[in-house]
Amino acid sequence: MPKEDGGMPQLKSLYQAMRYACLNPGKRLRPTLCLLCAEAVGGEALAAIEVACAVEMIHCFSLIHDDLPALDNDDLRRGLPSVHKKFGEAVAVLSGDALIGLAFEVLSRAKGKPERVLECLRRLTEAIGVDGLVGGETLDILSEGEVPNREVVQFIHSRKTGALFAASCAAGAAIGGGSAGDVQSLHQYGDELGLAFQITDDLLNQSSSENQLGKSAGSDLAREKMTYPAAFGEDVARDMAMEAVQRAQQYALHVPKMQSELASLALFAVERLS
Repeated sequence: MPKEDGGMPQLKSLYQAMRYACLNPGKRLRPTLCLLCAEAVGGEALAAIEVACAVEMIHCFSLIHDDLPALDNDDLRRGLPSVHKKFGEAVAVLSGDALIGLAFEVLSRAKGKPERVLECLRRLTEAIGVDGLVGGETLDILSEGEVPNREVVQFIHSRKTGALFAASCAAGAAIGGGSAGDVQSLHQYGDELGLAFQITDDLLNQSSSENQLGKSAGSDLAREKMTYPAAFGEDVARDMAMEAVQRAQQYALHVPKMQSELASLALFAVERLS
């Protein structure tokens, strides 16, 4: 992370907000996947560390912005006040913007062949754009209050959550020296894991407390969100989450190493329901 105030004391709150968002307790699942996928194709986890850090900063930018009053209006994140509650809305917006820039600055320093660093860049930018995270979040917000629609729910989740999971895995595999087939298998693995993770989040939002989640509970129902439980029912949604895990585990079998670790991590997505 940058210096405490970047040489300008007035910027201290910006740097503090960036640290607060990135360094507070969390699962760090996406960067963990990036490192694990680098190992799964025969590379070293350390070779993917810059890519993994970029992934986490991108994820934290998305959380900061998702929590803003104009979007999900959540006061809690990872069991603590969300960034806009602690630092104000303006600094929250700007700290998210700054984390995007810092993410790609760090990514540009990744160790690896230039073409592989470029592939990581392409995959991560695609994952957060109109066809990824931002597009999914936009449709999520605009669909609030509408009659649950299965096609729309699947579209939202594949982009809002699945895209960054998939890119994290594929980028790790790419910087780790994986073949085109390895990279594609792990992209699919991440996509399925992301789906299972988001369906589980939808279910937990309806049934858990704020203390268990570390963020607002019951908000999806209150805002009439387009979720898997709303569109398919809770029982079917649970089955779909497990089916996504099983598909992810099958994709994990296609890579040279770490199959059991990848399979266990996929199962973690739904074990939170028990």
